[in-house]
Amino acid sequence: MPPTFAELLLARAEDDRPALLFEDATWSYRELLVHARRRAQLMLARRPTGPFHVGVLLENTPEYVAWIYGAALARATVVGINPTRRGESLRADIRHTDCGLLVTDRERLASITALDLGLGEASTVLVDDPSYDDELASVPDAALPRPEPADRLLLLFTSGSTGAPKAVICTTGRLATVAAGAVHSIGILPDDVLYQSMPLFHGNAIMANLAPAVALAAPVALRRRFSASQFLPDIRRYGATYFNYVGRSLAYVLATPEQPDDHENSLRLGFGTEASLRDREQFIRRFGGALKESYGSSEGVIATYRPDGTPPHALGLPQPRPGSDVAVVDPATGGACPVAEFDDRGRLVNGDVAIGEIVDRGGAPGFEGYYRNDEAMTDRLHDGWYWTGDLAYRDADGFLYFAGRSNDWLRVDSENFASAPVEAVISRHPDVVMAAVYATPDPRTGDEVMAALELRVGASFDAEDFAAFLRSQPDLGTKWAPRFVRIVSAMPLTATNKVEKSPLRRAGWEAPDPVYWRLTAELSYTEFTATDRSAYRDLFREHNRLDLLQTTG
Repeated sequence: MPPTFAELLLARAEDDRPALLFEDATWSYRELLVHARRRAQLMLARRPTGPFHVGVLLENTPEYVAWIYGAALARATVVGINPTRRGESLRADIRHTDCGLLVTDRERLASITALDLGLGEASTVLVDDPSYDDELASVPDAALPRPEPADRLLLLFTSGSTGAPKAVICTTGRLATVAAGAVHSIGILPDDVLYQSMPLFHGNAIMANLAPAVALAAPVALRRRFSASQFLPDIRRYGATYFNYVGRSLAYVLATPEQPDDHENSLRLGFGTEASLRDREQFIRRFGGALKESYGSSEGVIATYRPDGTPPHALGLPQPRPGSDVAVVDPATGGACPVAEFDDRGRLVNGDVAIGEIVDRGGAPGFEGYYRNDEAMTDRLHDGWYWTGDLAYRDADGFLYFAGRSNDWLRVDSENFASAPVEAVISRHPDVVMAAVYATPDPRTGDEVMAALELRVGASFDAEDFAAFLRSQPDLGTKWAPRFVRIVSAMPLTATNKVEKSPLRRAGWEAPDPVYWRLTAELSYTEFTATDRSAYRDLFREHNRLDLLQTTG
């Protein structure tokens, strides 16, 4: 394997096989490398005085891909800017990553015009401006620098589902290694057509699709943005055999009306993270093929695989890596958590001690750090260990089970548990597209369970049916049943389709959406009215906990 991603690209410079399928056009690898080289020359001609960082604020287009590949050739760094962020958040992303050149289009230019980005007019490239093609054609075709494996190629913002996004460093050497590893571990083949609808500013899109495609000289069918309704038409249109996903995208595809010929397609394999077991099973039943679910992140430290015999709800086993020592530990003591115990109905009975944070006690092999973020580095790397910020428990055979994020703990009646197992139970309801479970303060002590539900199109919430469903779930913990249920028209999501719980926590039961509640321990729900809301707020005032309603989130 060549030591840099740039060398992988250069190996395709004379390759006439298809590289990109986009709408009605096709680019060969030879053509795409010509486009990439021109953009590399433009980057060098406009090279900023500071860090050689190029922010790209575009939809998924061949233009975006050509800038990534061009940066690899020019020894520049592409900063993928999240187009769903606005205002101060967007300004902070661009300024924090020291973007000296910004590539965008006229539509997205409107979102940054009023922001103080510290950039001059000459530092913005508009790819749909009439002068753009002329500039590309006029830049001198000079010799390109020789990339080194340690060149910083990408700054990949994390999804931001657990706080402000962090810019993960990925070198050109690491991306070449990832490309080879993905081909092997996922099982992508040279004759696959790789469907790509996940956003290109996120690591999943590049590491699980673009990079292995270059390693194999396989074609990528590129979509501007994810669309659940267009997923199957696109698969058929391009003859796609592989796709990558992240977050709740499978849930949205499954929420589209089922058709008797859904299985008539070319898919053989999908790879991604954070899809529920039910969604994976329903997807395979409906569309065919196979799905490889994994746990991993842009940081690239810990990942899982699912050997034969993996329990259905488990993430799998940690991938063995030199020097790695993955464990589930109690953050307070640093000690390994006890093995998970289950009753005869499959319920986790010792979650208060078995659930802990996933860590790598061998440090962080492969982690190249966050850009200009010492606080985040300290959070991740301390005491010689790498701390993921994710909760899990482990069974007697070593299989990991996801339990949520580090702020997804709930404490109800002095019992601690995590949100993910509760979400897994609720998500089995046939009308639930996705469920988010989170803590809301109890007026006296501890927390109460609140669940936000997004229902399938055409469904309405039936309180009696929902209560009966919960009563029928054998593995529902005794403290897990939601006290409050909020029905949302659309779940708040990050740009990578991960649930963003902060706004849900902040609104609590004072949300503008319909809210139902359980008045007693009995599983029975009624509408939470304005009168109920006022009386419940008075309880917080009575117990001197009113301040908690202002600080959740």
